[in-house]
Amino acid sequence: MNKTLLLQEVVAALSESLDVLERAARASHVEATHESSRAESKYDTRGLEAAYLAGGQARQAREILDSIKLYRSLATRDFAPNEPIDLTALVKLEMDGAPSLYFIGPKSGGVEVNYRGEEITVITPQSPLGQNLVGKKAGQSWTTKAGNSTVKYRIIKVW
Repeated sequence: MNKTLLLQEVVAALSESLDVLERAARASHVEATHESSRAESKYDTRGLEAAYLAGGQARQAREILDSIKLYRSLATRDFAPNEPIDLTALVKLEMDGAPSLYFIGPKSGGVEVNYRGEEITVITPQSPLGQNLVGKKAGQSWTTKAGNSTVKYRIIKVW
């Protein structure tokens, strides 16, 4: 598994999200500053709401840009079979018999990429699943309560 190529896919997915968000932020800014958004009464908050939206989108865009910079400079390493899971590990995990692939990244958990025909989800060590994975090794299992049901996890492989 070439993690350098995987990181390139993560950066590409983040860049695509950034492009969409920047377009939306520009549109919100135009809406907020357009003369038709000027308040017609003290109860008319359309322009103010558009300004808040544009500001939130701009903050989110900066966060994605920070993530892109971080992933571009992230040093990866390969994990031996008995080595504990940590940052930059790629983990094949079985949840109730269904296998999934997860990359332990420093930011932007939830980003999904398609790498060589397989879907890989980025998770962070701070996420509930990340907290359960970090420090464990291939072959280990555990169960967790999820609502009214119990979910069984088993680590199949770690790269």
